[in-house]
Amino acid sequence: MRILVVGGSGLIGAHVVDVLRERGHGVTIVARTARAGVDHVLDVESASVDDLRPLLRGCDGVVYAARTDEQRPLPKPIYPAFHRDIVAPVARLFTAARQEGLRRGVVMGSYYTYFDRLRPQWRLPERHTYIRCRVEQAREARAAAGPDLPVAVLELPFVFGRVGDRLPNWAGPLDRWARSRTPLLVPVGGSAAASARSVAEVTVDALDQASGADIPVADENLTWHDMVARIAEAVGRGRRVGRLPAGAARAALRAGGAVQALGRKESGVNLTHLADLLLAELFIEPTTGRSLDAALRETFPDTASPHDRVPPTR
Repeated sequence: MRILVVGGSGLIGAHVVDVLRERGHGVTIVARTARAGVDHVLDVESASVDDLRPLLRGCDGVVYAARTDEQRPLPKPIYPAFHRDIVAPVARLFTAARQEGLRRGVVMGSYYTYFDRLRPQWRLPERHTYIRCRVEQAREARAAAGPDLPVAVLELPFVFGRVGDRLPNWAGPLDRWARSRTPLLVPVGGSAAASARSVAEVTVDALDQASGADIPVADENLTWHDMVARIAEAVGRGRRVGRLPAGAARAALRAGGAVQALGRKESGVNLTHLADLLLAELFIEPTTGRSLDAALRETFPDTASPHDRVPPTR
């Protein structure tokens, strides 16, 4: 098969490209920035169906692996901007893919859509614009693709890994915190997590099978305590991780939401309701059972000097 990978130079996309090539498939890479190995430079968020069709011509499948920052605060109302960035590009891409006769596709989605199905009482799309747009993204991608182009949606949690200088967009603040001398305090709760390599392997499996399923992906389920402790150990600053009271976490997030509201801004994941997610165990079952250790060390390398290094403790 020949597969077009949109965002193929990014953290997940580059791993997808590697796995496709390992399995003998041809790959065409599209990215918004020129880099070594990129075949076509195109901003897919603004590209028209007519712009996309020539890139898809002759391909058997397409992967959408472009990155989205759900936490950037934007002026209200934020829905039009999130729809423009998350939903509309995928609808145009799969319209073009259908017109060019492609027969398989994968979209990198979010595990919040998994929890929306599992826990509808949480009212996630109603409370969080980002999650609303992820639900719409999956629906509109499949509507645009039509019945002859199955589209699998991978529902992704925290994804660990590195490709050159490209890291998860959430890694920087955690890295600086773990390397600092600031106490490590976390609330109850936790999250599923996966390596970029695992995501890539699931992606190529879905392409090989022409899957049209919703596919939640997780290698391990980690409490916040375990995640932060392992990150601190990885960077050579292993130390005790204490408990942040749930009330303190809720108050801090409510205050952040109030500050945003005063500036008439809002994040895709609404800070006013974020505590309900942060304090929950956002776990996915079943997991692959693969260890995250290697991907975690790639994301958070040990650059501490011998003087600064702290013996690991839990």
